[in-house]
Amino acid sequence: MKLCRSRRAVVAAAATATIVGGAVACGGESQPTASQSAASQAADAQKKISVRAGESIQSAVDRAEPGQVIDIAAGTYHESVQISTPRLTLRGAGTGTVISPSAKGDENACAKAGEGICVSGTAQKKPSDVTLESLTVAGFKKAGIHATGADGLQVVRVTARDNKVQGILVEKSVRTVFRDNTARNNADSGIFLANSMDTEGGALDTKGAVIEGNKLSENRIGVGLRRVRGVKVENNQITGNCGGVFVVGDEGVPRGGALTVTHNTVTGNNKYCAASARLPFIQGTGILLTGVEKTVVTNNDVRDNSGKSPMSGGIVLFGSVVGTSNSENTIRDNVARGNKPADLANRDLKGKGNTFVNNTMETTEPKQLPNSSPSDAPSTAPSVAPSS
Repeated sequence: MKLCRSRRAVVAAAATATIVGGAVACGGESQPTASQSAASQAADAQKKISVRAGESIQSAVDRAEPGQVIDIAAGTYHESVQISTPRLTLRGAGTGTVISPSAKGDENACAKAGEGICVSGTAQKKPSDVTLESLTVAGFKKAGIHATGADGLQVVRVTARDNKVQGILVEKSVRTVFRDNTARNNADSGIFLANSMDTEGGALDTKGAVIEGNKLSENRIGVGLRRVRGVKVENNQITGNCGGVFVVGDEGVPRGGALTVTHNTVTGNNKYCAASARLPFIQGTGILLTGVEKTVVTNNDVRDNSGKSPMSGGIVLFGSVVGTSNSENTIRDNVARGNKPADLANRDLKGKGNTFVNNTMETTEPKQLPNSSPSDAPSTAPSVAPSS
């Protein structure tokens, strides 16, 4: 530590400290006194509301002010939680903090909808910067978490399991972050991000939504993206679902797409899921693009996804059920092996401008994809002919 240069400087600094009530380090920089530090800690404590096992989370939410943190102890809480307060943090103690359905299921609108945690707003008033962290939502009739009209929602280290529809569902929302969550054994998607669940229309600009570092297994679909743009799906582990990543668009304008799927591990998504009103049965699909544009699928490890669905395969372009083709999508620098019936498949031959470049694979469908042979590839792009 540097010594003060003169006794006069020390005296002057001490005088300043007396006036402003703070200690002074050499150089005249004010440092907090013990009383100031205690006051700061007390202020932080006032921002927190503690909920112990047997108490009501909703009661804490109802009395919380914007910016407060609700700390929830380990235990099982039989209730649904409705949040509209901005900048609120709901923080559990880890997977041992479990939110599950109440016996009656009628305590609030969220419970009546059959959902666990609901973050809701309107186009005019979005609940901004809400954080859901380090807790479990399990066993709800619909979604474990459902957010609509949110801005800056963060879902971090949450476990969503055994819910009868989605694990985590977000719609009509922007700047959402899903990070380091676990979603397993949900009847529909582990994570589902959409423009709207109940209306048609053009794709939503998510303004940089991020789906990163999540573990998604034993769901119908690991990550579902419907009619959205501006999303990054990165570094997720997606295994044991019926389908891994589904990027879905249609005839709406703007088109779904303009997003990135990168550095994900997508393996063994071979469960069988029956057909729905919109899609044929799903089995053995790694990454599927249907009816979208300008999506980049790059540097993913896609292996051992196998099935007999029209959508089965490693990385698949599939025509939209409403007849909209894929366009200007780029599939590059992926490792795709052991997928059946093909590692890379273009089943949307009406699509225009879709390219497959520099992928490592064993089988393709058709045998020569656009830019997949040395003669077709641009001179600056490596060949992606099937490897020996």
